[in-house]
Amino acid sequence: MSLTLVIGNKAYSSWSMRPWIALKEADIAFEEIVIPIYIEGSSEKIFAHSPAGKVPILKDGDLTIWDSLAILEYLAETYPQARLWPSDKRARALARAISAEMHSGFVPLRKLMTMNLRRHYPGFEVPEDVQANVDRVQQIWDETRAAHGKDGPFLFGHFTAADAMYAPVVTRFKTYDVKLTPTSQAYADAILALPSVKDWYAGAAAESWVLDQYEY
Repeated sequence: MSLTLVIGNKAYSSWSMRPWIALKEADIAFEEIVIPIYIEGSSEKIFAHSPAGKVPILKDGDLTIWDSLAILEYLAETYPQARLWPSDKRARALARAISAEMHSGFVPLRKLMTMNLRRHYPGFEVPEDVQANVDRVQQIWDETRAAHGKDGPFLFGHFTAADAMYAPVVTRFKTYDVKLTPTSQAYADAILALPSVKDWYAGAAAESWVLDQYEY
């Protein structure tokens, strides 16, 4: 089986980061194709891989899967040994619920705290609507860790697709100097310490592309 993952800039593309770190943490071999987003010619290059015209895109032979959560579901089914969802049915349902909430929610946070792994803004003032998103994320992390995290540092103990979904938010909290509860900070530190996340940061640092809309 030969997998190819098409992604955007590592400095900016939160959606691309999710399946990339999941593949790395699961030790699943894949080829990487980087297409810088929002520059001249990028849309045409992305459309050449998927009719949806967005990254990430996973290609497995003649099968094309777009959307980060769909990719994670496919990887979980194809590589059950990776344990990308918890084995317990109730924990698995919760993992899917919080992943779906991350997938479709937190719009104010996404809009104001855009992902930028090469920046840091100490003392960033968080608006009220964004703080509500921050509080909800921390509630998810704190409650999930308390209920299911006793066997490891991640949301369900071992690394799962839910952690892949929330990893880009961890980077945003780091970029914008967001103050977290002790439980949430410990979780964020565990995500940032992952080899895959460190590799993703190194890749971002090596990129030459600069997008003004992500630079404050």
